[in-house]
Amino acid sequence: MAHTLVIFGASGDLTSRKLIPALYRSFCRGRLPEPLQIVGVARSAMESHQWRQQLGEQLASRLGDQWKAESWGEFQERIHYQPGDVQNPDDFRRLGKFLEDLEQEPADRLYYLSTMPQLYAPAVMGLGASGLADDGQGRRNLIIEKPFGIDLPSARQLNRDLHSVFKEDQIYRIDHYLGKETVQNILVLRFGNSIFEPVWNRNYIDHVQITVAEEVAVGRRGAYYDQAGILRDMFQNHLLQLMMIVAMEAPARFNANLVRDEKVKVLQSVRPWHGGDFATAGVRGQYRGYRKEQGVGGESQTETYAVLKFLIDNWRWKDVPFYLRSGKAMSCRTTQIVIQFRRPPHLLFNAQGSCKPEANRLVLQIQPAEGLQLHFQSKVPDAEMRMRMSELDFRFDSGGSGLPDAYERLLQDAISGDASLFARSDEVERAWELIDPIIAAWRSPAAPELLSYEPGLWGPEGARQWMQQEGRQWFDVCPIIR
Repeated sequence: MAHTLVIFGASGDLTSRKLIPALYRSFCRGRLPEPLQIVGVARSAMESHQWRQQLGEQLASRLGDQWKAESWGEFQERIHYQPGDVQNPDDFRRLGKFLEDLEQEPADRLYYLSTMPQLYAPAVMGLGASGLADDGQGRRNLIIEKPFGIDLPSARQLNRDLHSVFKEDQIYRIDHYLGKETVQNILVLRFGNSIFEPVWNRNYIDHVQITVAEEVAVGRRGAYYDQAGILRDMFQNHLLQLMMIVAMEAPARFNANLVRDEKVKVLQSVRPWHGGDFATAGVRGQYRGYRKEQGVGGESQTETYAVLKFLIDNWRWKDVPFYLRSGKAMSCRTTQIVIQFRRPPHLLFNAQGSCKPEANRLVLQIQPAEGLQLHFQSKVPDAEMRMRMSELDFRFDSGGSGLPDAYERLLQDAISGDASLFARSDEVERAWELIDPIIAAWRSPAAPELLSYEPGLWGPEGARQWMQQEGRQWFDVCPIIR
């Protein structure tokens, strides 16, 4: 069966910066189906050859030595452009005629909404009204980018709009974190090995830390960010997705619906915050200088840093806290998951001074480099029976071929019809059910204190003190794998 990928919003930054480079690299690796046609749709008046030239220049600049004129010459033959406005019904009819002339045979089509979120619904309605969503001449699927709404009511409305035209199994809600090699390796690490799964529970794990730290400040995104804040921007999607992957049970088979069923069960088991939780089960902060950013109000109370503590009420994770943390203008750029194990019940060997030996720790690094590090106790050479913490490192690109970009994997899966690494409607809505009350409480007069922190640190000092009161400490280490 032939395939056609239609990208709405083709003139936008996401298309040139992520989508076309991912498709080009997949082509160079021989991983795109044949035949595949790529059709860009945007309001700009342009011919196909003009768009190809523009993309080629941008791609050559971005990829450097990875860009090859010969392979680009082959790849660009499948790239086409059709002017169109998603709010104009006539443009959908013209697009339909363009696609029929291009395909000349039945083809599976994947529509990618790389537009502003407010255009998702008009684009979907246009596809439905024009008959372009009908399955008669091949499969018709849809990819949409986050944000999936800005709160629970808007997420539900978006899902109703999508479901009025497409069935749920035709919809791919993309979160690029799920395309990261390390995230997929968590599943293999747990369910493909017999040494980790027996200890992946409340009997051996003390707590889990999930950190997404960004070195950059808000910058030119100030107007948007001041409305969204860190909870909408990072927690509702990326951080909760990572928590679900860590905490989920093994599905009966590696099947899209079964995998997503287990992820949703995790969110259904998360204990919602009540009463005093809104003041004590998290920390909110803002870096100094944020209120001077362009588009930010001088009295802004928007968080650029937050910590949320969640408990999962099931047999595996009862009373094991999951600490989710993210911040702007932090010490470094890193995304990591720390599985902190319990200490041995009885210490046989001498501790150094008054300090107890650290417990075992498994650190899964999502970015910038992808890999894992296992921390364990070993004997100090020639020092009686004194112990020290040692590490074992593993990089996922140690084979030397280089890791595919997250969008490469996700686009390949969507084209082939595998929805395992994409969010489902009930998953999205349940995530908003957990985050919405926290946002509302932190916007109220009873909100906990907004702590300030200097750019370049690991957040407010109060967050460190808060963790100490929990009887634990943060793993504040910049990328362990380089």
